[in-house]
Amino acid sequence: MKIGELSERTGVSVRSLRYYEQQGLLQPGRLTNGYRMYHTFAVEQVQTIQFYLSLGLSTEQIASFLNCVMVNKESFCKEIMPIYQQKLAEVDAQITMLTSIKSNLEDRIRHIKQEDEAQS
Repeated sequence: MKIGELSERTGVSVRSLRYYEQQGLLQPGRLTNGYRMYHTFAVEQVQTIQFYLSLGLSTEQIASFLNCVMVNKESFCKEIMPIYQQKLAEVDAQITMLTSIKSNLEDRIRHIKQEDEAQS
């Protein structure tokens, strides 16, 4: 199938599909006229890429284990656990930072309301 059809089947833009190819996530064949030609397997591959992107992983991280998970179950791919653990640590750090920001904003709002009430 050509890139436009893969885009339609997956809901992923042609631009993103070209980017995935650039990042080594997809390897289409080429027709004599230079058009990309994708195997029907590419639909599942793109859906898998989308899933891992939704977990917040980068294309570089996905590239490091994509071939393994396309062939095996995720649990058989030793490359994936350190990436998941690293991402979880990043998410925990972001939650800590955002919780602190939230608390600071709530304090500022309370302070401003108290000043407004004192002036009224």
